[in-house]
Amino acid sequence: MPGVAFIIPTRNRPHELARTLDAIAHLAGVDRLGSAEVVIADNGSTPPVVAPASLDNGTPVRVIRLDDNAGAAARNIAAGETDAGWLVMLDDDSHPTDAGVFDAIASAPDDVAAIGAEIHLTDERGGHSGRGRRREAGGLPEVFVGCGVAIRREAFINVGGYDPSFQYYAEEYDLAARMILDGGRIIHDRRFGVMHEKSPTQRSMNHICRRLVRNNAWVAARYAPQSSRRSAMLRDVARYARIAINENAMTGYGLGFMEMLTSLHRQPRRTMPVALWDRFVGLSAVRETFDSNDLVHLGRVVCVVERGKNDWVVDQVIREFGLPTTDDPARADAVVIGTCSPGPMLDAAGRWEARGLSVIEPWRFGATESAAAAALRPALTLAS
Repeated sequence: MPGVAFIIPTRNRPHELARTLDAIAHLAGVDRLGSAEVVIADNGSTPPVVAPASLDNGTPVRVIRLDDNAGAAARNIAAGETDAGWLVMLDDDSHPTDAGVFDAIASAPDDVAAIGAEIHLTDERGGHSGRGRRREAGGLPEVFVGCGVAIRREAFINVGGYDPSFQYYAEEYDLAARMILDGGRIIHDRRFGVMHEKSPTQRSMNHICRRLVRNNAWVAARYAPQSSRRSAMLRDVARYARIAINENAMTGYGLGFMEMLTSLHRQPRRTMPVALWDRFVGLSAVRETFDSNDLVHLGRVVCVVERGKNDWVVDQVIREFGLPTTDDPARADAVVIGTCSPGPMLDAAGRWEARGLSVIEPWRFGATESAAAAALRPALTLAS
């Protein structure tokens, strides 16, 4: 049996950490995969983290004290301190909602390197948002969100874990890219539910935008094929400029932009073959969805709604299939959700379905195998 370790980095958020530990303590069947433990990476908290030796359900707890804030790379240190077969990566303010995480792990095919969760947020009053209402943003069909993912430890160690230079933000994209290049797949499984009680503590939008523009450009510089590299970086620069303007965080964005310009030439290049890049950005998953949709094959008129991350992928696939489009949902035979980010995609689909309209979700959240992934196995072998 593989065993599970819950990996939790934390810094100066004792109340959030206590809530997360309490939630894990109330998980049913926590040892159903053979063993379970919690490994806390204390990113230089003042005062240091204090945690019980075990939770109420008997799950042992270990605290690894770090002298400095290692950011997301603290997860690497914690992963090196456990022999568990699977690492359930959480934040100190996120936790599994039930035992579905163990079902997802138990049924994962051997080539699955990571399983992304369906991550829900608490509402503004601190209550649970509930399924179908508001979910975490971020991620792509083969990119997980770091506060809710189960990673096969062997796959994590083989690719070197998180790159410390990213600190936080987009570090999951870098890790996912290396896992794909190493021959693994990333899937999402709705049985694996996570509640993110998103704490406002230590969240500066200037700091966030500074990291987002720099780190996302790094990912494109490292992995995009030569033919796509410039356009990928320009899209990211423009996207995070819009976010910075909306969040009144142009100071941070400007600092990140300058850091990006002075550091791009130092990024290690491990260019993906086009087939793997298409998986990484979501093109393969969206093409597969469109290829199996009756409305698409009938050439129906579509309207793209609620645009978000990687909406350009949706636009490109619509063009590839030669579908007529309209800007008016009332004139469309179907609306296409304009984001490849799993949480916003599911939220938007629910809103438009409630209006009685035909909805095309760009990809299928929760698929465990896809024809596109199977067809690309030769490319995976060559790349690894």
